[in-house]
Amino acid sequence: MAQGTVQVTHTGTSRWRRRTGEYATLAAALEAASDGDILTVAAGTYRENLVVQRAVTLRGPESSPGSVRIAPSDGVPLTVRASAVVQDLHIEGQDSSAPALLVEDGAPELTGIRVVTRSAAGIEVRGGARPTVRRCTVDNPGGIGIAVLDGGGGVFEECEIVAAGQSGVAVRGGAHPRLERCRVHHASGAGLSVTGEHSGLEAIGCEVYEVKGSGVQITGRAAAHLTDCDVHRTTSDGVTLDTDAVLTLADCRIHDIPENAVDLRSRSVLTLTRSTVSRFGRNGLSVWDPGTRVDANQCEIHDSTGDYPAVWVSDGATAVLESCRVHDVPDALFVLDRGSRADVVDSDLSQVRNTAVSVSDGATAQLDDCRIREAATGAWFRDHGSGGTLANCTVDAVQTGVIVTKGADPTIERCTVTSPAEAGFYVSAGGRGSFHGCRVSGSGGYGFHVIDGCRTTLKKCRTERCARGGFEFAEEGPLVEDCVSDESGGLRTPAPALTADPVGRTATQTVGLLGSLPAQQAPQTAPAPAEKPSRVSKEVLGELDALVGLDSVKREVRALTDMIEVGRRRQQAGLKAASVRRHLVFTGSPGTGKTTVARLYGEILASLGVLESGHLVEVSRVDLVGEHIGSTAIRTQEAFDRARGGVLFIDEAYALSPEDSGRDFGREAIDTLVKLMEDHREAVVVIVAGYTAEMKRFLSVNPGVASRFSRTITFSDYDPEELLRIVEQQTDEHEYRLGTGTSEALLKYFTALPKGPAFGNGRTARQTFEAMVERHAGRVAQLEEPSTDELTLLYPEDLPELV
Repeated sequence: MAQGTVQVTHTGTSRWRRRTGEYATLAAALEAASDGDILTVAAGTYRENLVVQRAVTLRGPESSPGSVRIAPSDGVPLTVRASAVVQDLHIEGQDSSAPALLVEDGAPELTGIRVVTRSAAGIEVRGGARPTVRRCTVDNPGGIGIAVLDGGGGVFEECEIVAAGQSGVAVRGGAHPRLERCRVHHASGAGLSVTGEHSGLEAIGCEVYEVKGSGVQITGRAAAHLTDCDVHRTTSDGVTLDTDAVLTLADCRIHDIPENAVDLRSRSVLTLTRSTVSRFGRNGLSVWDPGTRVDANQCEIHDSTGDYPAVWVSDGATAVLESCRVHDVPDALFVLDRGSRADVVDSDLSQVRNTAVSVSDGATAQLDDCRIREAATGAWFRDHGSGGTLANCTVDAVQTGVIVTKGADPTIERCTVTSPAEAGFYVSAGGRGSFHGCRVSGSGGYGFHVIDGCRTTLKKCRTERCARGGFEFAEEGPLVEDCVSDESGGLRTPAPALTADPVGRTATQTVGLLGSLPAQQAPQTAPAPAEKPSRVSKEVLGELDALVGLDSVKREVRALTDMIEVGRRRQQAGLKAASVRRHLVFTGSPGTGKTTVARLYGEILASLGVLESGHLVEVSRVDLVGEHIGSTAIRTQEAFDRARGGVLFIDEAYALSPEDSGRDFGREAIDTLVKLMEDHREAVVVIVAGYTAEMKRFLSVNPGVASRFSRTITFSDYDPEELLRIVEQQTDEHEYRLGTGTSEALLKYFTALPKGPAFGNGRTARQTFEAMVERHAGRVAQLEEPSTDELTLLYPEDLPELV
């Protein structure tokens, strides 16, 4: 029952209509009112479901805004179906399946309304309704703050979503509202969500913050335009676009985001103008998939709080940056995967902890009139198929200006590198590249450093004041024309045409291969593994079977061997053979026989004619990762070459991808290895090994590695009986015997032995035997003429003490 009365004032002139009246219920007042009437509601709580179907004014008392509560027990508290005016009401809903305030038709004006509810939506606009909503607040921890659906629209001015159990503002079904100077915060879903074809949103001067989902989420062919808006302090990404979404951001600020500031996928398009992206935990711009595109003009991306590239472009996406600034980030721009492209024009990339521009996996980058300053590496073209153009760019105060490795082939034109700590331009590991009209000055190392016989082209390039020399070519490969150096750092030039000129003069020759330096020799090829009599597969498998324990490992190796053998026989019979990936992952604790099984596996493959020699090359992180840029790829290539025809066994492989690695050359080793495994898949079998949990992390962090391996074989810890058998084998091999009670004592010893991080399985068993032999020697040495039994028998007292 109402706790007040409703005064209806009629503004018409007809004598036949009652001019004024007072009603005990809102429903009765609304029934009596006509278009233009003013319904002034006395303070109180009204447990009614109201429907406004005429163009009336419904308002609370002017002296006490918000003192009128519309709070029915269920259903929709207030439904508006006309161009009415509703002011200064407090609406409370209790029905989780219905909205608290529903606008279904007309162009009503809603002002000063406060919705405190646990409804499906605080305010819902649908159909042909076009309300103007001013200075309203919604507190709805049970559902959506404001929902605009099914072709609805309207303008929301200076409204605030103070809490929402789902999205703060949700737009779908072809709806198209406009938000002006609104605030959305403390939503459990997205701050602004727009989804579905023909759905759209325009927001001006709005703020979205403290939301658990994305700040702005546009999906499913929807579109939005945000101007002068702030998005910050989200739990998920700042802005998310997916599936043909279109978004324009002008003069906006996206900051303090723990994940990606902006994430685009599936053919979405983003246009950024005069906007800033700052203090983000992952990527500032994350752009994925063919057809996805970002166009950024006069934007600033800065102050990353994580260890990820500021701009990430992959899987065939495109990014265009014009007159932008990217600074104070771990890496500025990463472009990955064939079909991915980045075009950067008249932009500044500065204060970059690692690499300013990285291009890999067949991607392309085009930089024109850009400035790169204060970075570890200016630009790095990493591998085969990766390329693009750097034109009229300057690179200043970096470790290395431009790096080209592993078959990458960019064009570098009229670029200047000043004051690099190491090389100005560095080419290695089969990199190519064309350098035209480039200049290096003030290098702490070489100006141009080309190694590994890379077929690089240098034309009209110049070096000045390079500490170690202008041009350094390790061996034949580069093609040089009209290049010059002042040789102030003691120039080491390999070509006769260059060395014949006086210091400081131009070196000119027709394009041709340059000879290597006389003082240098071609690198020695890895020595071929020593030949030994080959064994048939049955003999090697017999040795595998003789190993203690490892029953599941033996089954896995036999199954793989059988697949390879049958495939070989099917090929001989002219039949198709199933493709078998031979690379393996070994997981388990130290001392469980991983290296031994890897050696036998190589021999088995050699006996089947799959590998040429089957020899084992065992390496770890220290053998693959170098101390400076470019050296890791060389070390990894050398290790791979040593293993040609056999097995490359990488122990503790997870160390190549440490947690929280930041700037770590281990990734370069992994990238190089993956490329070599693909290019020379028949020449080398790669086995990566390590602790089970760490190897799972290693494979999950780098899916490119995981895809190269056929299966994972787990080496279980030895149980006490198996450790005893290992000691017994050692005893027989070294002509000792176990005395009475020693076997039982060993079982008790291995059972009680702590299995902590230092436990080494088979290694522990061998160390136990060695300790027993040492204690036996100390005991028997005191005897003047020991018997044969005394010289050979080991007793329980020879066991080492448990620590």
